[in-house]
Amino acid sequence: MSRTQEKINQPTEPVYAGIDVSKNTLDFCIIPHGITMTVSNDKKGIKSLIRECKRYDVQLVALEATGKYHCLLHEMLFDAEINAAVINPFRSRQFADSMGKLAKTDTIDAHVLARFAERMKPEPDKPPGPHFKALRSLQSARRQVVSEIGDLKRQLQTTDHPLAAKQIKTRITVAERHKSVLEDEIYEVINANLDMKHKFQILLSIPGIGKLTACVMIADLAELGQVNAKQIAALAGVAPMNWDSGARQGNRMIRGGRQSVRNALYMCAVNCTSRSGPLGSFYRRLIQRGKSPKVALTAVMRKLVIIANSLVAEDRHWRADTV
Repeated sequence: MSRTQEKINQPTEPVYAGIDVSKNTLDFCIIPHGITMTVSNDKKGIKSLIRECKRYDVQLVALEATGKYHCLLHEMLFDAEINAAVINPFRSRQFADSMGKLAKTDTIDAHVLARFAERMKPEPDKPPGPHFKALRSLQSARRQVVSEIGDLKRQLQTTDHPLAAKQIKTRITVAERHKSVLEDEIYEVINANLDMKHKFQILLSIPGIGKLTACVMIADLAELGQVNAKQIAALAGVAPMNWDSGARQGNRMIRGGRQSVRNALYMCAVNCTSRSGPLGSFYRRLIQRGKSPKVALTAVMRKLVIIANSLVAEDRHWRADTV
């Protein structure tokens, strides 16, 4: 363990920390004290970080989402009653750029995350439970298989040799079987948890939302029912963002958010536009008012996720007068 310390005599100033997570190590920074540490990413190393957090009365720790490598750290911080916020790496990188931190090292990243906690004060996150972790892992595996199937089908279209085509078809068959097994396991995980199962049934009551989309929303949009309409639309990546500069007023556009949720909502919205229900009527009204099909489709996606958010928050199923 390496450690440097530059004490600042400001005992009343709030204290924040940032942790840069990698597979084997954790780089830790406490501000305003200027303390930095590098420890192993295991229980022993994390316990030493927790001792430092308690010693300096750290109010909030910011750490990047790094797949599975931050999970143990997040859980142990939560168990130690230390507030921790898991940050999207894209947000922390943008924040670093705004600070002029163009270089990237583990120590710099830890300092940037500490400054992010200090200035942005993100809400602390609660670690996911075992059912939720299992669901996310299964959904991630399914996405990879679906991507593999798409790649193989594109290869098949450009392959002339019969042997190569035969092998590709065999791999597609195997991948399709794996996808089916993963989907069955996803449904079992949801049905085994009362809260997930209840939310799943609420989502299925919404016209246009099927089983797979409901699974994606439960796994990748945990904030569903806990935030307001604007926040859920932004998290799903279907909130229109201003694109203005000076006297120029650009077109509003969607950006950011969670791609898996946005992709699932897109397919639902396409399905809704061909129906005679309320959402299909909503889409056609927008077209009649001169909106482009792309803009109207995005509006349907936004309405879908906002309806889902409201129904989950109010703990009720869809009714015809919901729109």
